[in-house]
Amino acid sequence: MDNTFQLEIVTPSRLLVKAAAEEAQIPGLNGYLGILPGHAPLITELAVGVITYKANDATHTLAVAWGFMEVLPDKVTILAEAAERPQEIDVERAQKAKDRAEQRLKSNDPQVDYRRAEDALQRAETRLNVAKDK
Repeated sequence: MDNTFQLEIVTPSRLLVKAAAEEAQIPGLNGYLGILPGHAPLITELAVGVITYKANDATHTLAVAWGFMEVLPDKVTILAEAAERPQEIDVERAQKAKDRAEQRLKSNDPQVDYRRAEDALQRAETRLNVAKDK
């Protein structure tokens, strides 16, 4: 059996990753999934989180938000609504988004969509954490 699988990470605007990966950790809707070559086939929804994968003896990270993943024994395809490498993340913008989401969650305003604010906070925190890997 081969020691790698083809990993492709695609957003609506671009092909972000096409690599022979040795392993990957992907944020599924019900928790992180560890993927190795030969993994059983599955399809799952993605959550907001960090994708970590190892390729060419280097570990790579990306911030991801929502989408779907198809796993086959020799290929993993991720169709993400949004995904960014650490160097692509605008830290100032992510910090402002985090601050806005925290303010909305602290307010007693009945007009605030708390679920949307929680999603925004989680995405901003994920982006800030991944940006530390620059």
